Amino acid sequence: MTAISEVFNQLEERKEAALIAYLTVGDPQLKYTPRLAAALIEGGADIVELGIPFSDPIADGPTIQAAVARSLTGGTKPIDALDVARAIRKQHSRTPLVLMTYLNPIFRIGLEKFLAQSKDAGISGIIVPDLPVEESTDYKKQCSAAGVDSIFLASPSTDQQRLERILDQTSGYLYLISLYGVTGVRANISDEAVDMVRKYSSMIGGSIPLAVGFGISKAAHVKRLVEAGADGVIVGSAFVKMIGSNSRNPTRAASKLKRLAKELKKATTNASR
Repeated sequence: MTAISEVFNQLEERKEAALIAYLTVGDPQLKYTPRLAAALIEGGADIVELGIPFSDPIADGPTIQAAVARSLTGGTKPIDALDVARAIRKQHSRTPLVLMTYLNPIFRIGLEKFLAQSKDAGISGIIVPDLPVEESTDYKKQCSAAGVDSIFLASPSTDQQRLERILDQTSGYLYLISLYGVTGVRANISDEAVDMVRKYSSMIGGSIPLAVGFGISKAAHVKRLVEAGADGVIVGSAFVKMIGSNSRNPTRAASKLKRLAKELKKATTNASR
């Protein structure tokens, strides 16, 4: 059983959903990322996704694109994410860390080397948004051999046949994109997103945890999605926006992140499951 699976099993026993928090590595500066990640964990984040900055982040909206730009301007490199992971694990060894990256950085390093280095740094899972499931057989095999979960995404347009392919390849959790478009803070969670969670929860039948992302920023959002059947909620832009607004004061940023994480995590425990 992987570290991610263990977390979901423990949360299920406590009738909680997972709070999965995303940060862009190197935003606003590389040296602050471990402190900001620690604040999220102390606030209640069960899993932390570390985004490797990439110059063409096709799935990301303006908020995360701005964070990526700040990170790249500061000179952050893909390999820096592994040093950040090591630093986080020194303080929080029980919290699974997931890398989110595009194919290009992996291709440059080499898949086998990338996976070995990731595992050594304490990475539990990897998300590659631009890797088509149809081309992922070798990737999946090598992830399994390295002991790293291969986390795949499904979207509102994913049909039953393609979902079955994705479920064959994904491990750790299924990342469900709750809306069309790119990442970003939304004022409300639509009825369509809630219906989609119910639909996917029924389709996967508990075979793997269902984690929902894109647009989640408030406790009310979390509560509604968890009650619809989500096993986890993924929050990125709300945290990243907070960092951007406090980029010159990392202490204040950490305090605000911890407070928001605590509010969101509380909603996972109050939701009826």
